[in-house]
Amino acid sequence: MSGLFDHPEDRPLAERLRPRNLEEVVGQGHLLGPQAPLGRMLASGRLASFVLWGPPGCGKTTIARLLAERISLHFEPLSAVFSGVADLRKVFDTARKRREAGQGTLLFVDEIHRFNRAQQDGFLPYVEDGTVVLVGATTENPSFELNAALLSRCQVMVLHRLDDGALDALLARAETELGRPLPLDPDARAAVKAMADGDGRYLLNLAEDLAALPPAPILGPAQLAEAVQRRAPVYDKDREGHYNLISALHKSLRGSDTDAALYWMARMLTGGEDPLFIARRLTRFAVEDIGLADPNAVVQALAAWDVYERLGSPEGELALAQLVIYLGTAPKSNAAYTAFKAAMKAAKETGSLMPPAHILNAPTRMMKDLGYGQGYQYDHDDPDGFSGQNYFPDGLERRRFYKPVERGFERDVRKRLEYWDRLRTRKGG
Repeated sequence: MSGLFDHPEDRPLAERLRPRNLEEVVGQGHLLGPQAPLGRMLASGRLASFVLWGPPGCGKTTIARLLAERISLHFEPLSAVFSGVADLRKVFDTARKRREAGQGTLLFVDEIHRFNRAQQDGFLPYVEDGTVVLVGATTENPSFELNAALLSRCQVMVLHRLDDGALDALLARAETELGRPLPLDPDARAAVKAMADGDGRYLLNLAEDLAALPPAPILGPAQLAEAVQRRAPVYDKDREGHYNLISALHKSLRGSDTDAALYWMARMLTGGEDPLFIARRLTRFAVEDIGLADPNAVVQALAAWDVYERLGSPEGELALAQLVIYLGTAPKSNAAYTAFKAAMKAAKETGSLMPPAHILNAPTRMMKDLGYGQGYQYDHDDPDGFSGQNYFPDGLERRRFYKPVERGFERDVRKRLEYWDRLRTRKGG
């Protein structure tokens, strides 16, 4: 009986163009070059266990297979999605026998982060005694998803998403394999690379679909959009992509780069992020990074949050965009944030110091006899509206937590504080 892919031309294009040697791998020279980590391992003729961390379609499986071939290790692929403890035991037993016969095993575990902690610990003795060279592959941040014990025995190799140059090389190979150019004008060709979003496998699958179209007419971006389904951006709302993009948004705002901040928020929204999460983080930014440099920032943040909740998506997203523009262009100060942290630190260090007696209320006769409230000066009775009394605990030297900057409204706040400092000094407070 003939198989589905008995004829090479019947196999998917991505499979037909899978690299046959490491020199054909594109976009990962920082790992595979002569002076790069994997290049040095190959030169020594020995592989240590490692984890390949990178986005989909960047070549993790291919690199592992070609490394095994290069130094004559048996390539044993395993998927953490479909495998359990029994499968692992079988692999380790077979690898031990293979080792006794004089051949090593490269155990490639795809989606290794899907194994639980106990299963990950199960790899340790076989990695340590050399039964297998473990190569794990993951799209998730290993520092969050893998055991510390396993990470301490495996280097982490970070693979890059394929850049334009690498994607161009893949498209050229596809056209050579297909025997004809794809029906794309330069702008549509750029759009195809943008749609691939760094994923070589997706690019080749898309090229195969486009090759099925007539050679004429040549497609522009608009015709391309009609011919193919646009890919959803790579974005995991509960994983590292979520934290990376909100960090990019926050830091772009802190750096007053309004346009970059708008871009990162748009990336989050197109990736399916909850707009209310973005509203919450923008409100936090208003008090953490702007504060009293523009007291209206938090008012704008709460208003945008409220508008989004009233209008919903997509109309309410304009309110978030307006807020990003306001926050990005506002003067910045973290003085209030820094002051609060300093006050919290002092409170933890000084324990349960009592307030000075003169600012305590004395609702009972006994408390009056103990001196509660004695000597308190009512500030409104002072000609300056300021008594200059000490309000720190007895025995705790006066501290300056809040140090306003010379930006925005905090310039005025600084002048007020300097005025009260002068009065305090004059009144001996």
